[in-house]
Amino acid sequence: MLNTIRALAVCALAFSSLAALGAQADEAILIKFSHVVADGTPKGQGALLFKQLVEERLAGKVRVEVYPNSSLYGDANELEALRNNEVQLLAPSLAKFEQYTKQLQVFDLPFLFDDLDAVNRFQKRAKGRQLLRSMEDHNIVGLAYWHNGMKQLSATRVLQMPGDANGLSFRIQPSVVLEAQFRQLGAGAQKLPFAEVFKALQSGQVQGAENPWSNIHSQKLHEVQPFISETNHGVLDYMLVSNSRFWYGIPHQIRMELEGIIDEVTYAVNRQAEAANQADRQRILDSGRSQVLELSAEQRQAWRDAMRPVWQQFETAIGSDVIKAAQTVNRKHRD
Repeated sequence: MLNTIRALAVCALAFSSLAALGAQADEAILIKFSHVVADGTPKGQGALLFKQLVEERLAGKVRVEVYPNSSLYGDANELEALRNNEVQLLAPSLAKFEQYTKQLQVFDLPFLFDDLDAVNRFQKRAKGRQLLRSMEDHNIVGLAYWHNGMKQLSATRVLQMPGDANGLSFRIQPSVVLEAQFRQLGAGAQKLPFAEVFKALQSGQVQGAENPWSNIHSQKLHEVQPFISETNHGVLDYMLVSNSRFWYGIPHQIRMELEGIIDEVTYAVNRQAEAANQADRQRILDSGRSQVLELSAEQRQAWRDAMRPVWQQFETAIGSDVIKAAQTVNRKHRD
């Protein structure tokens, strides 16, 4: 009798194990998408659109949970959480990847790209696509570039030529390239959280900043910066990233469908970001609070020439091949 009971127990255990394996196989793949901005921003809208399309097309196979406003992880720990597979999708700004690859610093090099169209061409070509894979040794794989916008220079004085910035202090994101950019102009740079920029400009702690139009308007920076030069001197972008082992562990067909969805979402996010920037540029003009200055072709070339030493300073870290590939996307290629 005892042997019969043992045999039945073994059979029951085996059956329950098989049932558990079957249940696991039927479980939907969970993707936690964490980000640090509001749902209403282009990035926030992109996360929600990704969730919507996945639920429509991969119902029962993939499940997406979106955590906005640093509700799951914040700037300080989100990338480590991704590498540990505690979260599966992030979209940090490109400057946040400095410790994992220096090649992405190419996007911070001042006046390297003519405009957003040039940035788009670079990101779609071979070298730009290769940069998405530049952090796989750190278990981070890039899936797409999401735009925030081209950066403009704002200040307490007119900035039309490089020498006009001499002696001013500018707020920057943490970036050695951006520090070098302002040092090249004879200006100072202070690393400050974005939330503190308005107060720092209002108090005179810093006299200038660099931001896309949408950031300037949303934070009301034009109310404390009498002049904005339309420089388009750099790009503030995000990279949509996943945990490499997680991403490549997704069954091939499902992964291909997810990548197709990401392409659609990327197109929508980038269109929305550009529309928001143009709308906010017009709102700033209409407010009359800040004078918007456009650079002539000669003035822009003067800025580019003044910034070449910064390109040379970071050429070894970034790679001369990456910088050359970025230069070639400008409509009038300049060596």
